Amino acid sequence: MSSSYAPAFSRNDQSALAKWFWTVDRGLLGAALGLMALGVALSFASSPAAILADESISDPFHYSWRMMVFSGLGLTLMLGSSLLSPKGVRRIAILALLGAIMVMAALPFIGDTVKGAARWVNLGPFSLQPSEFAKPGLIVFAAWMFAEAQKGQGVPGVTIAFGFYALTVCLLLIQPDIGQTLLITTTFMAVFFMAGVPFKWMAVLASLGMAGLVSLYFVFGHMRDRLSRFFSPETTDTHQIDSASQAIRAGGLIGRGVGEGVMKRRVPDLHTDFIYSVGAEEFGLILSLLMIGLYAFIVLRGMKKAMKLNDPFEQTAAAGLFMLIGLQACINIAVNLNLIPTKGMTLPFISYGGSSMLAMGLTMGLALALTRRRPGAYEPGATLGTRRRLL
Repeated sequence: MSSSYAPAFSRNDQSALAKWFWTVDRGLLGAALGLMALGVALSFASSPAAILADESISDPFHYSWRMMVFSGLGLTLMLGSSLLSPKGVRRIAILALLGAIMVMAALPFIGDTVKGAARWVNLGPFSLQPSEFAKPGLIVFAAWMFAEAQKGQGVPGVTIAFGFYALTVCLLLIQPDIGQTLLITTTFMAVFFMAGVPFKWMAVLASLGMAGLVSLYFVFGHMRDRLSRFFSPETTDTHQIDSASQAIRAGGLIGRGVGEGVMKRRVPDLHTDFIYSVGAEEFGLILSLLMIGLYAFIVLRGMKKAMKLNDPFEQTAAAGLFMLIGLQACINIAVNLNLIPTKGMTLPFISYGGSSMLAMGLTMGLALALTRRRPGAYEPGATLGTRRRLL
């Protein structure tokens, strides 16, 4: 019997699955799978404490079983979308964006209001948050429009992209969802910059963005309250972030151990927005650094791959998707560490939530599809810096 190792697919195999296996970035895929596995593991650590806030749930691992289902669906969506061609990526992104916009427009009439915000549609056993799918859809669509504008064939790509961005942001502010608005704005502007806009225009847009941020402070009372709690914690109730900080400190270097977390029981939303603090208490600084390292690996490796792509659309779309994942992770972790004001934003692939897991699976899948090795996709010397100016 031969003891030689036989790979899953031969390089001579011409099937679609074999071609995918040899062209997809298996390092990025492995990092995403690792984060999903951590998410399922941490759901078992957080679920027993999370159900204490809901007396209607008797199964201590209610959220864990659902998290396993969500992760399976997210993985299926990620693998399926990673098989797409760049044209297929554009089509799926447009469908996701248009579908999300239509549902968000209907939220004032059909949405469920939770904590003063109408962001979800109740679908029975599952609640859909359409804004999660608007994020990757808008980024890919904007990259496409910017690339079309560069061709100089009369397509008003910049105008169209900004029009859809403005529509998406308006629908988010109606909910209201300030956190998603800031995330989408930051990523959209980064894609615009990578598409070749002159720096002076970025300075103008940054000034407008700061003016808009100040306006949000005066328009939305809950934003003022969160900023007040952050800058003047001694004058208001900061139970949520204080509990999360105590849980993180209690974990130390190696953590209390699996299921041994105590402070986590005091953390509101511990299985969603504050899942990072649960992992830090039970598994310590080591797991925290591992999670951060996996996100950093995805962003840095993904951006490196994107910089080498030859097609302008593929470059900016892939870079924008990887940046979207990294920025969302940074915001969530920064909130848990009390570095920025609290905002309801999940930790990609790890926080409990069906919409978040499915949308992140789609985001990563589209990014993997764009960075696959295809004839002519990677040319020597192709970088994000060698781009034609938009304006």
